[in-house]
Amino acid sequence: MDSAKKPGADTSARQARPETIKEFEFTARDFERVRALIYRRAGIALADSKHEMVYSRLARRLRATGIRSFGAYLDSLENRPDSEEWEAFTNALTTNLTSFFREAHHFPILAEHVRKLSEPITIWCAASSTGEEPYSIAMTLCEALGTMTPQAHVIATDIDTNVLTTASNGIYALERLDKMEPERARRFFLRGKGAQEGLVRVRPELRQMVTFKQLNLLSDDWPVSGPFDAIFCRNVMIYFDKPTQGKILARFAPLMKPNALLFAGHSENFLYVSDAFKLRGKTVYELDPGRAGAHRLVARSIEK
Repeated sequence: MDSAKKPGADTSARQARPETIKEFEFTARDFERVRALIYRRAGIALADSKHEMVYSRLARRLRATGIRSFGAYLDSLENRPDSEEWEAFTNALTTNLTSFFREAHHFPILAEHVRKLSEPITIWCAASSTGEEPYSIAMTLCEALGTMTPQAHVIATDIDTNVLTTASNGIYALERLDKMEPERARRFFLRGKGAQEGLVRVRPELRQMVTFKQLNLLSDDWPVSGPFDAIFCRNVMIYFDKPTQGKILARFAPLMKPNALLFAGHSENFLYVSDAFKLRGKTVYELDPGRAGAHRLVARSIEK
């Protein structure tokens, strides 16, 4: 049987599967400009594979601002360094994937750690997203210390102001608690009724333990002071290149107590970035006493 294609077959196939026409032109140069801008602003190193993601998220900003081209939109950012649109631009390109007690092996380690400490206890969650992580930390503190009102405080920061609003409200869809033990859910959340059916709210005692602040890890000024008993910086460093990771870790060290722990994400390894920390367990680090002092000097020189 002749396997040759019939004349016009390719044309018919193309007609059956027309190419998607984008609303806005988005060139390779536009993508490179976005990569450069978000790197300078937030330290985020966008991979080549993020072209479509960037288009999808920033196209919404073009519609919102009424600007009809990526070139003009990026020009407006560069020409106005103090524009409020920078916040929206950064928020659009920030990924916020989170859940309650994500990477669950960390929380028993935190509980064991805080039981050995003297109160008050202070924890910094450096990428709070919509609040699930800092509230999980707060719940762990309550359970470990045996009270709903421990002498403990969680500072929760994020670069994205939109997610911080959600986090501060502490209101979530009920299904967000599906994987949580029923007793824990009853203890720490209030169920909505009537018009609020299907929603839950974090109990006031837990919300009072957490303070939310906007913070850019690349900023010269951090609105946190320490010293902290633990820092959670999970699934954030993967968006930074190695030099940026090193600078951030150098600034963490002087904010940590001598026995403090640093919690990283499951795909992050700080041993190849900084020698101020040593591995204590699976993606859990502690300051290396022999190196922490030297790293404090490095951190101060960076800040200057």
